[in-house]
Amino acid sequence: MKQLYIFVIFLCISSISFAQKVKIFDKETGKVVKNVNVFNAKNTVSLTTDNNGFTDISSIKENEIIYFSHISYAIFKIKKYKLRQQNFIINLTKESEELDEVVISSFKKEEKQKRIAEQIAVLSTKDIQKISPQTSADLLATIPGIKIQKSQFGGGSPVIRGMESNRVLLVVDGVRMNNAIYRKGHLQNSITLSPNLLDKTEVVFGPSSVMYGSDALGGVIHYYTKTPKLSEETKVNSQLFSRYSSVNQEVTTNVSAEVSFSNWASFTSVSYSDFGDLKAGTNRNYGFENWGKVFYYSENVNGNYAENPTLNSDSSRLKNTGYNQTDVLQKFFVPLSKNTDLKVNLQYSTSSDIQRFDRLMEITDATDVSSLKFAEWYYGPQNRLLISSQLLINPNKKWLESGSITTAYQNIKESRIQRKFGSLDRSYREERVNVFSVNGDFSVPIDVDKTRILSYGFEVAHNDLESNSYGKTLNIEKGEINGFSNDFKVQSRYADGGSNYLSSAVYLDYRQDVNSKSTLNSGIRFTNTHLKAKWIDETFLDLPTTTVSTNNSAVTATLGYAYKPNRNWQLNGVLSSGFRSPNIDDVARVREKSGNVTVPNFDVKPEYAYSSEIGIQKYFNKRKFRLGANIYYTLLDNYIQRDYVLNDDGSVKQVEFDGEFGNAVNNQNKGNAYILGYTVNYLGKISDVINTSGFITYTKGRTYDTEEPMSSIPPLFGQFELNYRKDKIALGAEFRFNSKKDIEDFNFTEGIDNHDLTPVVDVNATNDEDIYYGAPSWMIFGVNGSYDVNNNISVQARLDNIFDEHYIEFASGVSSPGRNLSVSFMANF
Repeated sequence: MKQLYIFVIFLCISSISFAQKVKIFDKETGKVVKNVNVFNAKNTVSLTTDNNGFTDISSIKENEIIYFSHISYAIFKIKKYKLRQQNFIINLTKESEELDEVVISSFKKEEKQKRIAEQIAVLSTKDIQKISPQTSADLLATIPGIKIQKSQFGGGSPVIRGMESNRVLLVVDGVRMNNAIYRKGHLQNSITLSPNLLDKTEVVFGPSSVMYGSDALGGVIHYYTKTPKLSEETKVNSQLFSRYSSVNQEVTTNVSAEVSFSNWASFTSVSYSDFGDLKAGTNRNYGFENWGKVFYYSENVNGNYAENPTLNSDSSRLKNTGYNQTDVLQKFFVPLSKNTDLKVNLQYSTSSDIQRFDRLMEITDATDVSSLKFAEWYYGPQNRLLISSQLLINPNKKWLESGSITTAYQNIKESRIQRKFGSLDRSYREERVNVFSVNGDFSVPIDVDKTRILSYGFEVAHNDLESNSYGKTLNIEKGEINGFSNDFKVQSRYADGGSNYLSSAVYLDYRQDVNSKSTLNSGIRFTNTHLKAKWIDETFLDLPTTTVSTNNSAVTATLGYAYKPNRNWQLNGVLSSGFRSPNIDDVARVREKSGNVTVPNFDVKPEYAYSSEIGIQKYFNKRKFRLGANIYYTLLDNYIQRDYVLNDDGSVKQVEFDGEFGNAVNNQNKGNAYILGYTVNYLGKISDVINTSGFITYTKGRTYDTEEPMSSIPPLFGQFELNYRKDKIALGAEFRFNSKKDIEDFNFTEGIDNHDLTPVVDVNATNDEDIYYGAPSWMIFGVNGSYDVNNNISVQARLDNIFDEHYIEFASGVSSPGRNLSVSFMANF
């Protein structure tokens, strides 16, 4: 009997000892975390987790606080007795404390913001859920320093530091979205990724050509989609999200499921959004009672036929702005070994036809609002397919500590269909781009303390473009379309014989902590691009040659310095260079807008950007409040601008497009220009339950050679928020404003600023030209709130533009939403 007691006591002691072994996981991936420092408050006990993420904490007393610290994670602290309530399991998060986010995009590896000199903005999953944007473009509009332009409601072109479209690089999960036909002007590709699929979004401001190559002149917008995580036990988690918005009868539904095992995990998400016609605001404080109203519209949508424009019964209801979109994400996470992981990423996005609202509002007679030019002008379904695999390696060798190799295939399809009133001839232009890419990013610490880190990598991307065009004449019987009666030739948008664009690059980056107060970042990159295009049909074009081949190379560099004199101050300085090599759209596009026809120019050369930036951050109230400012100056050399093509006698050349003649324009290299500006922002806690944030952004850009305003320079704008959260309730209020942009600050040459879409002060004034007002100022208010019914169910409501103000974002061709009530529901199972 005595031996039995001893055996039972031994089992109890063993059980207690085992129960005091804590296991630590990465909250994002579910993988175990080794080399975590574990210690008590008095620092009398110091432990480290083993390769399996375990450590024995039996030597720490029950009422003591235990600290868990790792260089890549936020410090986590908890009393020992509370660990029993969570089965001695700890999940560490990479989102650090004290307003210092961990970011990836700047160095393509995790790094705290305090070591980064560039201006960075981060939106987390919680931020995205709170904002509840209809599209990813609407999400970007909330980031300090970013402005969004829309030519139609189904779009959104981000502007960063006066740079737009192909001067801003979009990236998703390490794969560049920019392809060879990203154009100069306004791009709508940022919406081809539902915000419901995103884990977070990071923005790097300023030239980032060292890490990302061509196109990153204004900055980099990096979307990170949700990734499944592993689990010791089999888990199945699902989520349902649904939202309704009154301003355009939007109905969005997102369903996702995560399946987790110990050796692999899967995440599946499907999002569908249906948007009706948008209702604009009715309160016009600036005057101009008719600006932005839709008096007549075309009913020639969805296969319908109407010979003449139709009178709109509600001029504030913007007909032909509705569309729908479906987004699918499938991601797998497979740990191949302790040091090697594999991510497989499948993304697909498609939409209905998207009406080009601004073109459908064009009129042929300024005195007759019913004289619409186009009966049909729409984009066919925007299709984007991404298939990607990413190998994450952590060999911890002297020559390589960690790295990733990403291979990807993208297939992008887009089309443009148009027909004029008074004509039955419908033209079709279709483009398909296949993009194959591979890039590797690696890093290795040069010393044991990891105060000096060397990063290096490569990137190769091949774009293959097919451009097709044709025309069909509608056959009308009894007022309805009954097939086609004729075929005819149409000028293709790009070379009909095919085009390809190859970009290859290598880079080297070095980061050093000079001392405990300062960090030096430097890098250099070599990039080479090669372009080929061939034309077959020369019916409408007079080209010097039917085949074009260009080759361009550039070396770019960056030098950044982050100085932290004490815990509450940080000063940053950045010198960087960037470049953008002309792509197929720059060299070989053909299109018409506002009487100007863009034609190819084979002599376009790369444009360069040289930028300097100073950043200041000051923390207050024990680092609960942060005030920051970033001031920058960018010099553009050999900048590309669209301008008129002249004949030998100095007159503007005329070319034919879709049966009409227009002024010939093309992309041309100019001299020097500058863009300067600043963003002031703050973020912090007023109390334990109240926080606030806000920003103001100013930008100015002019050419040195012609003293003309640069395109895409927004007026002064900003946003301020006040939020309250306690227990299950969250409340918020926000204020957004935009100052006036005078007409003399618009760029008239390129037409990108759409000065002709601003209010008209006088019709047919001097020289038979309208006099325009410019972009009026505006301000809007909104409130929001959410309630957590329980741990699994939450509801949210937003009331935006409370006073129903009518406003149009700078350079946009469609009015912004009026008063909007949106209600959303989220359930986790």
